[in-house]
Amino acid sequence: MKSDIQIAQEAKLKPIVEIGQKLGLAAEDLSAYGRYKAKVNHRLAEKHKSKPDGKLILVTATSPTPAGEGKTTMCVGLADALNRIGKNAALCVREPSLGPVFGIKGGAAGGGYAQVVPMEDINLHFTGDLHAIAAANNLLTAMVDNHIFQGNELGLHPNRISWKRCLDVNDRQLRNLVNGLGGGANGIPRQDGFDITAASEVMAVFCLAADLDDLKERLARIVVGYSYDNEPVTCGQIGAAGAMTALLKDAFDPNLVQTLEHTPAFIHGGPFANIAHGCNSLVATRTALKLADYTVTEAGFGADLGAEKFLDIKCRAAGIMPHAVVIVVTVRSLKHHGACPKEELGKPNLEYLKKGAENLVRHIENIRQVFGLPACVAINAFPTDSREEHDYISELCQNMGIESSVTQVFAQGGAGAEDLAQKVADLADRAEHEGSFVYESHMPLKEKIEAVCQKVYRADSVSFEATAAKRLAEIEGMGYGKLSVCIAKTQYSFSDTASKLGAPQGFNIHVREVRLSAGAGFAVIICGSIMTMPGLGKFPSALKIDLDADGKIEGLF
Repeated sequence: MKSDIQIAQEAKLKPIVEIGQKLGLAAEDLSAYGRYKAKVNHRLAEKHKSKPDGKLILVTATSPTPAGEGKTTMCVGLADALNRIGKNAALCVREPSLGPVFGIKGGAAGGGYAQVVPMEDINLHFTGDLHAIAAANNLLTAMVDNHIFQGNELGLHPNRISWKRCLDVNDRQLRNLVNGLGGGANGIPRQDGFDITAASEVMAVFCLAADLDDLKERLARIVVGYSYDNEPVTCGQIGAAGAMTALLKDAFDPNLVQTLEHTPAFIHGGPFANIAHGCNSLVATRTALKLADYTVTEAGFGADLGAEKFLDIKCRAAGIMPHAVVIVVTVRSLKHHGACPKEELGKPNLEYLKKGAENLVRHIENIRQVFGLPACVAINAFPTDSREEHDYISELCQNMGIESSVTQVFAQGGAGAEDLAQKVADLADRAEHEGSFVYESHMPLKEKIEAVCQKVYRADSVSFEATAAKRLAEIEGMGYGKLSVCIAKTQYSFSDTASKLGAPQGFNIHVREVRLSAGAGFAVIICGSIMTMPGLGKFPSALKIDLDADGKIEGLF
């Protein structure tokens, strides 16, 4: 079979104006970036506020393997399939970060015949949104250091600056460093570090802001550090919020592209789900809901991470809730969770599958019982799967009273998910569930953390480093107790230990660090060995990416 990039480069794209017309957009609603990409005016949702929202379909998944299980591919294929069965559907997903693109996991443009295009552009720079976010982030850092250098009127303690610089590349060398060396003219020496752009609070603020005014207000609330008197110092006090908003003005407009089957696709914002809240921008989602009858969106990694944050953070802030949830599962992921050796994942084996299926069961229970939402299981078929393995998953779902569908979107595009599309549309159309959150806003932060860990992860207990417990108390003492919690942990397990596969029981979640993201509206709870600046592996994908003499990109998936 052809590679993803070969399929994408052979595709016949339609001018982006034609794609916009499918959503009722006029040429003046678009700011074109060439023939096949455009920015859409972010004020369109407000312009169409009297129009009822369409149906929101959330695509999530079981706990993934390191290679990923095709969740974005399923999103693309499902949106295409909905249009194939006569629905007016749009896709709404995150922008890829260069970290995974050049690292190991790959991009976020789908795969096979269920892709968004132009794939190379989307995975490499796109319309420059992530660079704008990094620039805004680093402008604030520069202004913080300059404030100290120019007299430090706010009394900002150099050893209590919490704001880091960021870069959209995996670079472990930048996790911890000392800057300002070289004498007085070069600044005040202090410890510093970099996060990856997808983990920056600016990214989270960007994705949760309702409009430009809200964006500026959220940026102003960012806490950059603490004074000698232990008082929080904000971006607003530093005076950077206006300039940062100016840098983000054009980026704030959602990006419109298309799938291989010409389904309109909004791709905007890209926070990681194992570190940040893991879903595309609120303004893109609201725009899609006003323009399409069905919007297919995605939450990062497994449902314990991405879906929980989508619901408890994004939906709470936006006042929205999915009408249906799709849980993506693969045979190989369940066998992986059944402790199947890597070299045997492609061989039929019901025993490993049955053992690993407990992972799927727990995710189904969480979506339906904890969050109270209707769900459907999408079995993402691989050529190495057996009929018996598919039948086992289907029967398991039937016994739990949940519908399932075997899909082949990678090989067939939307045609491989028409059965799923009909089931999901029916589910969304008859949805009467309002959904629920894991915790209430008035609960203390510690109780919110324990609620997620015990209700969703099924941990027996939660322990806190002394410094983390102290930090929680400080945050609540400063008046931030009503914030949501954004738990950063491994994506590979319900626990905070990647090696605990399946549906582990009897484990403890250990909180080692707490970071305040006042602008985003949550506290980041860092567990286990998770890093906010990933590193590259021994053989990163960057080794395979190249450009030929004609300027054609090679080796990109």
